[in-house]
Formats: sequence, C-alpha cells, structure tokens
Amino acid sequence: MAYMSQEGYDKLVAELQRLEAIERPKASAAIAEARDKGDLSENSEYEAAKEAQAHLEDKINRMKMTIAEAKIVDTSRLSADAVQILSKVELTNIKTNQKMVYTIVSEQEANLREGKISIKTPIAQGLLNKKVGDTAEIQIPRGTITLRIDKISID
Repeated sequence: MAYMSQEGYDKLVAELQRLEAIERPKASAAIAEARDKGDLSENSEYEAAKEAQAHLEDKINRMKMTIAEAKIVDTSRLSADAVQILSKVELTNIKTNQKMVYTIVSEQEANLREGKISIKTPIAQGLLNKKVGDTAEIQIPRGTITLRIDKISID
C-alpha cells in the first residue's frame, strides 16, 4: 500500500491517462511504421519499437497497481507534533550549520528539486516520530550526519 497526498495521487492518475491516450498510440504507430519497412527478421527498428512498447506497457501496469493500492492521506487529520508522512520538516545539520527543508512523501511523489523525499530514504526513516528540538543521527552513504529538527508543519 502506498500512502500519498491527494495532489500526488491526482498527478499519478493524470500521467497514467497521458501514457494510455498519447504514448500508447505513438508506440503502436512506431511498430506499424517499422513493420512496413519489410523483412522483420533483420529489422532493428521493429525490434526497438517492440521493446519500447513493452517498457511502456510495464510502466502503465506498475502505475495502475500503485493507483489501485494507493491510500490517500487526509492531511486535516495529521498532527505536527512529530515527523510522519506528509510532514514538512525544517532541519539544521549540526556539523555544518546548514539549514534544509524536506517534505516526507511516498516513493511515487519524491522529487528532490521540490524538496520532497521518499519516506523510504535513510533521512526520512531517521526523522520519523521525532519531535521539534530532537536530533537524529542518520547513516547516509557518505557517513553519519546529525540533524536537529527546528520545525514540523503539515502543508
């Protein structure tokens, strides 16, 4: 089961509709075009188009499964007392004094450029259930970092 925001769910549904309505017909057209070029046994364009279609169908099927298993989190029922999914957390790296802000989201919604990190990342896992003022020592690939939680909010 994937917990996600209504916004993340809506984006996923829109992307699925785009793939089915636009990308799937494009993939079929590419196969038909390649097939028209003659001998299929030596037609690398045909093989590439078939492979691209298989990848697209796989992606569509995975998205359908995610949507079917999605559980939309009602943000009005969330508390800013402790870090949880959909919490926006303002942090300070104790060693470097660097400030950072992350929103903890489902894997499907993660987007580092938007400051959204997956609940499955080491940082998110290390922050879960912590409160304002708490510090968390988190093991990351480069070593251990110590983060202090300065503020928790729900957007």
